[in-house]
Amino acid sequence: MQHRIIINDLAHIDEAADEFLKAIGSRKLVAFYAPMGAGKTTFTTALCNRLGVERDAVSSPTFAIVNEYRTASDESIFHFDFYRIRNNAEALDIGLYEYLDSGCLCLMEWAENISELLPEETLSVNISVGEDGTRILSWSD
Repeated sequence: MQHRIIINDLAHIDEAADEFLKAIGSRKLVAFYAPMGAGKTTFTTALCNRLGVERDAVSSPTFAIVNEYRTASDESIFHFDFYRIRNNAEALDIGLYEYLDSGCLCLMEWAENISELLPEETLSVNISVGEDGTRILSWSD
């Protein structure tokens, strides 16, 4: 089944995050594919906020590679940014599979840099930018 969520502007990002969380159900591994500046971190922040992570707690893990956040129900969310990963060994060195096997929600930016390592059940979400600045999230399940 094809899914699509259109975000017209930032005023509607929380609604889009709610819709996305409802649509993915119990899926825990989410890989975002999008060009630089398309809104991967902004959308991840909205998802985390909707799950009860404190508003100022979410930041891009560009240099740390992974950040851990706590939801309102005290569950962990792992937020990855694989932009600076140069090879699979670097991802494995951070304990990638321990995170992915944790049962916690894992939100991954720049997942194309480690695509060979991602489990089959990983949900691949594309974010594209329309000419009018809208963001379009699309995925299949």
